[in-house]
Amino acid sequence: MISSGTIKSFVRRARTKKKYQQAIADYWPEMGITYKNQLLVAKNFFLNEQQLLLDIGFGMGTGLVTQALTNPKTNFLGIEVYLPGIGSCLKLAHKSRVMNLRIICSDVVDVLERMIPDNSLFKVQLFFPDPWKKKRHYKRRLLQKDFAELVLRKLIPQGIFHIATDFESYAEQIITIMNNISGYNNLSVNQDYVSRPFTRPFTKFEIRAQRLGYIIRDIMYEKLSSFIS
Repeated sequence: MISSGTIKSFVRRARTKKKYQQAIADYWPEMGITYKNQLLVAKNFFLNEQQLLLDIGFGMGTGLVTQALTNPKTNFLGIEVYLPGIGSCLKLAHKSRVMNLRIICSDVVDVLERMIPDNSLFKVQLFFPDPWKKKRHYKRRLLQKDFAELVLRKLIPQGIFHIATDFESYAEQIITIMNNISGYNNLSVNQDYVSRPFTRPFTKFEIRAQRLGYIIRDIMYEKLSSFIS
């Protein structure tokens, strides 16, 4: 088990605009899931048994809401600690009448360890996590060996872990870590990066990164059917 006392990979921002505070007040009862130290029964919140996708750190939520709208037969669970992003996502989801999206505001490690049952997620998304660019801060990067193994336990057999980053050293570190974990199969024929999947929506962040000349790396691993959690 990864201790909740480990170094955090995020920093909370304090200020939240009134419009996002209001969106949280108005729509959290409809789409929010309060963190609890007990396993989540997805059917109780989505009222169906559709496949469940987990999105880690959805930012302002534009991409996540787009995915939920275009994939109504998939349930989406977003985890975020950035309150303006949560408010933005809730506001957009309500406006778009999204029914298959729920949100948790808590540390993803705590949520995975204590709320997500093993072998329950058909896909996990981690798009553009904080790269912690200074070498002395690499220990704060979310995707370390323990975290990758935790995600592996939560995926169903043949479930997918999809990561995207625009920071080359982080991409290289991720490949090194995950290529050495039994139970994962790299979906790239070269055991490194895949072409940009159409399932990942464009965001303002990615457009800005491309404008600055950054290379976007998509990394996809599948949980081997033979792996036993």
